[in-house]
Amino acid sequence: MDDDTADRRLVVFLSRAGHRVIVPAEVQLRGASDAQHLIYAMQRSLVIMTRNHDDFLDLHDVVRTAQGYHPGIIVIRLDNDSKRDMTHRQIVTALSRLESSGVPLMNQFYILNHWR
Repeated sequence: MDDDTADRRLVVFLSRAGHRVIVPAEVQLRGASDAQHLIYAMQRSLVIMTRNHDDFLDLHDVVRTAQGYHPGIIVIRLDNDSKRDMTHRQIVTALSRLESSGVPLMNQFYILNHWR
């Protein structure tokens, strides 16, 4: 997770669903740049979850252009509408659907909202 996504309740929901969750504060990356978050994830083969669509799409494109690899980027879009924004439970459900679909995560950029 990056700083934009590191919500305690979401961490609990994801952990209870069996996901290994690392938040920036645990690894001295709180306030670090998005690139630093992605580098950390890449070095440890961790998929990154973020709400920061634009910056991570740019980073995804940079990695791909450089013919590099990343373990995957999952974005949660915010509509700033409480009726449309995903709840923690919906995030866990959508993540489960994405994982069970069998699509590759390596080098991919997925918007989790599409998997509701």
